[in-house]
Amino acid sequence: MEIAKLTKILKNEPKYRASQIQQAIFGELVDNWNVVTGLPKKLREELQKKYPLDIKAKILTSDDKNTIKALITLTDGNTIETVLMKHQGGRNTVCVSCHIGCPMGCRFCATGQMGLIRELSTDEIIIQVLFFARYLKPTNERVGSVVFMGMGEPLLNYNNVMAAIKIIQSKEGFGIGARHISVSTCGILDGIKKLAQENLDINLAISLHAPNDQIRQQLMSIAKTYTIKELLKIVDDYITNKNRKVMFEYLMIQGVNDLDEHAYELAKLMKNRLCVVNLIEYNPTGKFTPSSHNRINAFKNILQKNGITTTMRYRFGQDIKGACGQLATNKN
Repeated sequence: MEIAKLTKILKNEPKYRASQIQQAIFGELVDNWNVVTGLPKKLREELQKKYPLDIKAKILTSDDKNTIKALITLTDGNTIETVLMKHQGGRNTVCVSCHIGCPMGCRFCATGQMGLIRELSTDEIIIQVLFFARYLKPTNERVGSVVFMGMGEPLLNYNNVMAAIKIIQSKEGFGIGARHISVSTCGILDGIKKLAQENLDINLAISLHAPNDQIRQQLMSIAKTYTIKELLKIVDDYITNKNRKVMFEYLMIQGVNDLDEHAYELAKLMKNRLCVVNLIEYNPTGKFTPSSHNRINAFKNILQKNGITTTMRYRFGQDIKGACGQLATNKN
């Protein structure tokens, strides 16, 4: 499915056809042009032939039914993974990918071990949300939020990610408010600077995962390019510009970054910043061991006693390799 190419076939059609087609795709969530009876039969047939709406995907569902992972096959035969997370209270979040693979090589991330194959187009990002919007339609549910935390580094595919966000939030698209859209970055400084200038109130998440440069360099290759001090300077500028709280993501890895001394060090880094620290239980990818629940709680308590707003991410979809850091287009 390639939404962008639709403009070619509509160039000789009345202008209102574009609105009809947007409504069919994003409002009615159709997967077959033949049911769009508001369009002329000849146009429906041409669209069905040249621009079919089907999305080829294999679905895996977690045992608790709260996580659905889709392996989507793109038009060039490459595959990507995207995840639907169903929260208590009926809220639905789609975690989207922006690359096939990832160039960043973080040691704790399965996607990072793939290397980079290519970036995704705007359409290829959008169809991930569209797929799950269609999936939820029979139960009268909808996608309530979107997080760019899947495969790839969003700020290295900046233009396509921003174009996708504008469709996701637009009334002609999915109509999801900017404050329900989150972008996670490992710390691409130029990208954060550009994001600060956008007229968008989306949420920014920083993958920190360490309280000092020495540990961060063991986990993330980008730490060899930018120090934590340099990263925090750019993030502080972002906070000043946007007056928006930033989330710092911190993966809890046994014996690596989860000791009391690390918690105190992290608390010192976060002091007096408009931020929240989100502790994430490491989802095994073969290289490290997750911190115990007791260790995570102890770490959290130290942060909170030092005045740092701290949350813990609920673990979604580990049994189907759909959890944070586990996406790697495994077709088995």
